[in-house]
Amino acid sequence: MKTKTILFVLLALLLSSQAEAQPRNKKAVFLGERLVNDRLDRDEVIVTGARGDFKAIQIRVKGASVDFHKVIIVYGNGQRQEVEMRHTIPAGGTSRAIDLVGDERVIRKIEFWYDANTIRGRKAVVRVFGIK
Repeated sequence: MKTKTILFVLLALLLSSQAEAQPRNKKAVFLGERLVNDRLDRDEVIVTGARGDFKAIQIRVKGASVDFHKVIIVYGNGQRQEVEMRHTIPAGGTSRAIDLVGDERVIRKIEFWYDANTIRGRKAVVRVFGIK
């Protein structure tokens, strides 16, 4: 009986932590990902207009932690929004929802500057999601 209770509690904790990763009542759309290494780098995720309009983006990290310096969101009309991040997202962690300036916006690309904290050959994967 205790084993079932422990398993139930662990499952409930796991599900609640996954629920926090995605904003409630909002649809997260996968926009792209990049494999990152352990040196200062710049990458970008190209987003097609077919993905739609978004209100915010969220960055998720897998494999190893990543030190972010800044993120630049380039909109379909060419306008740019620079977001200073200056913090580390741990492996398995997420950024806050980064609100987009103005009304719902079409994103052309997302540029990010970072340092990955890869250890013993582990690679970090940075995934970007649009929030409708």
